[in-house]
Amino acid sequence: MITAAQLRAARLLLGIDQRRLAELSGLSVPTIQRMEASETIVRGNVGSLVKLIAAFDAAGIEMIDEGAVSNSQGRGVRLKMNSGSAKTYPHNQTEQESSNGTRGSA
Repeated sequence: MITAAQLRAARLLLGIDQRRLAELSGLSVPTIQRMEASETIVRGNVGSLVKLIAAFDAAGIEMIDEGAVSNSQGRGVRLKMNSGSAKTYPHNQTEQESSNGTRGSA
Protein backbone atom coordinates (compact mmCIF):
# COMPACT_ATOMS: atom_id res chain seq x y z
CA MET A 1 0.00 0.00 0.00
CA ILE A 2 1.15 3.53 -0.74
CA THR A 3 -0.14 6.84 0.48
CA ALA A 4 -1.24 9.79 -1.61
CA ALA A 5 1.68 11.77 -0.15
CA GLN A 6 4.13 9.09 -1.32
CA LEU A 7 2.57 9.16 -4.77
CA ARG A 8 2.92 12.94 -5.06
CA ALA A 9 6.46 12.87 -3.64
CA ALA A 10 7.56 10.14 -6.06
CA ARG A 11 6.15 12.06 -9.00
CA LEU A 12 7.90 15.23 -7.90
CA LEU A 13 11.21 13.39 -7.41
CA LEU A 14 10.99 12.41 -11.06
CA GLY A 15 10.00 15.93 -12.07
CA ILE A 16 6.95 14.80 -14.01
CA ASP A 17 3.35 15.95 -14.12
CA GLN A 18 0.22 13.83 -13.73
CA ARG A 19 -0.16 13.51 -17.50
CA ARG A 20 3.35 12.03 -17.87
CA LEU A 21 2.78 9.64 -14.96
CA ALA A 22 -0.44 8.50 -16.64
CA GLU A 23 1.51 7.79 -19.84
CA LEU A 24 4.26 5.90 -18.00
CA SER A 25 1.82 3.77 -16.01
CA GLY A 26 -0.83 3.19 -18.68
CA LEU A 27 -3.48 4.80 -16.46
CA SER A 28 -5.74 7.74 -17.21
CA VAL A 29 -5.09 11.25 -15.90
CA PRO A 30 -8.39 11.21 -13.92
CA THR A 31 -7.25 7.97 -12.24
CA ILE A 32 -3.95 9.56 -11.22
CA GLN A 33 -5.82 12.64 -9.97
CA ARG A 34 -8.20 10.50 -7.87
CA MET A 35 -5.28 8.55 -6.40
CA GLU A 36 -3.40 11.73 -5.47
CA ALA A 37 -6.54 13.24 -3.94
CA SER A 38 -6.89 10.34 -1.47
CA GLU A 39 -6.58 11.46 2.13
CA THR A 40 -4.26 8.66 3.23
CA ILE A 41 -3.84 5.26 1.55
CA VAL A 42 -4.26 5.47 -2.23
CA ARG A 43 -7.55 3.96 -3.33
CA GLY A 44 -7.77 2.10 -6.60
CA ASN A 45 -8.13 -1.36 -8.02
CA VAL A 46 -5.21 -3.74 -7.59
CA GLY A 47 -4.34 -3.70 -11.30
CA SER A 48 -4.03 0.10 -11.32
CA LEU A 49 -1.87 0.10 -8.20
CA VAL A 50 0.41 -2.57 -9.68
CA LYS A 51 0.83 -0.51 -12.88
CA LEU A 52 1.61 2.59 -10.83
CA ILE A 53 4.21 0.86 -8.65
CA ALA A 54 5.78 -0.80 -11.72
CA ALA A 55 6.08 2.57 -13.48
CA PHE A 56 7.77 4.12 -10.45
CA ASP A 57 10.07 1.12 -10.06
CA ALA A 58 11.10 1.30 -13.74
CA ALA A 59 11.81 5.02 -13.31
CA GLY A 60 14.07 4.37 -10.32
CA ILE A 61 11.75 5.16 -7.43
CA GLU A 62 11.67 2.94 -4.36
CA MET A 63 8.61 3.06 -2.12
CA ILE A 64 9.43 2.74 1.58
CA ASP A 65 6.74 1.08 3.67
CA GLU A 66 6.05 2.10 7.23
CA GLY A 67 8.33 0.13 9.50
CA ALA A 68 10.84 -0.61 6.72
CA VAL A 69 14.52 -0.09 7.40
CA SER A 70 15.46 3.54 6.79
CA ASN A 71 17.21 6.35 8.64
CA SER A 72 13.89 7.75 9.87
CA GLN A 73 10.52 6.35 10.86
CA GLY A 74 7.41 6.37 8.71
CA ARG A 75 6.67 5.95 5.04
CA GLY A 76 8.57 7.61 2.22
CA VAL A 77 10.11 7.39 -1.22
CA ARG A 78 13.66 7.52 -2.46
CA LEU A 79 15.55 7.34 -5.70
CA LYS A 80 17.36 4.06 -6.22
CA MET A 81 20.98 5.03 -6.63
CA ASN A 82 22.67 1.64 -6.96
CA SER A 83 20.55 0.29 -9.80
CA GLY A 84 21.43 2.94 -12.36
CA SER A 85 17.77 3.01 -13.38
CA ALA A 86 16.92 6.47 -12.07
CA LYS A 87 15.75 8.44 -15.09
CA THR A 88 14.94 12.02 -15.89
CA TYR A 89 12.08 12.91 -18.17
CA PRO A 90 12.44 15.80 -20.63
CA HIS A 91 8.71 16.52 -20.88
CA ASN A 92 8.19 17.54 -17.26
CA GLN A 93 5.85 20.38 -16.42
CA THR A 94 7.12 21.18 -12.93
CA GLU A 95 9.37 23.95 -11.78
CA GLN A 96 12.89 23.02 -10.82
CA GLU A 97 15.53 25.06 -9.10
CA SER A 98 18.45 25.99 -11.30
CA SER A 99 22.00 25.88 -10.07
CA ASN A 100 21.91 29.56 -9.09
CA GLY A 101 18.94 29.02 -6.77
CA THR A 102 16.30 30.72 -8.92
CA ARG A 103 13.18 28.92 -9.97
CA GLY A 104 12.31 28.37 -13.59
CA SER A 105 10.33 26.06 -15.82
CA ALA A 106 12.09 22.95 -16.97
